[in-house]
Amino acid sequence: MGSIRFFYHVPCFFFFISMATASTFISNEVFDSPGSTGRSLLQVKKACAVDFENKNYTVLTSQCKGPQYPPKVCCEAFKEFACPVVDEINDASSDCAATMFSYINIYGKYPPGLFANQCKEGKEGLDCSQINAANETAKSDAGQIAASRSTLLMTTAGFLVFLFHWF
Repeated sequence: MGSIRFFYHVPCFFFFISMATASTFISNEVFDSPGSTGRSLLQVKKACAVDFENKNYTVLTSQCKGPQYPPKVCCEAFKEFACPVVDEINDASSDCAATMFSYINIYGKYPPGLFANQCKEGKEGLDCSQINAANETAKSDAGQIAASRSTLLMTTAGFLVFLFHWF
C-alpha cells in the first residue's frame, strides 16, 4: 500500500515544483548588451532551445510600427511575443535573449535598443502574469485533454506496479 501512495505523491511533487519555479517577469537583464562584461569571451553560453528563426513575428510587426513606435503598443506587442518563452529568455546561461532580439531586429527592422529604452515596468522587469494567464485560458481545453491522458497513464502504471508486486 505504501508504494502506491509513493507513486501518487511523486507526480504531485514535481507538478508543484514546476509551478513554483515558473517565472512571470521578463528580467530587465535581457535588455543588456551581450558584451557588457569584460569576461564574456570566457563565458560560453548554451544554444537557445527556442527556434526564434521560425517564430511568427507578426504580433510585433503588425502593431509596433515606426516612425513613432508608440511605447504602449510596442511594449504590449513585445510582451505578447516574449512572455510565452519568459523562462528561456531569462536564462542567463543561454543565448536566448540575444538570439530573440537579433531576429526581432531582422524581421521588424527596429532601431537598436527600442524595446530596452521604451519597455520598463518595474524593478523585476516586464510583468507577464496577465499575458501568461490569457495563454493558459486559451490552452485550458488542451490542458484538460492532457490531464486526462496523464491520469490514464498514472492509473495504468499504478495497476502494473500493483500487478508486478503481487506476482
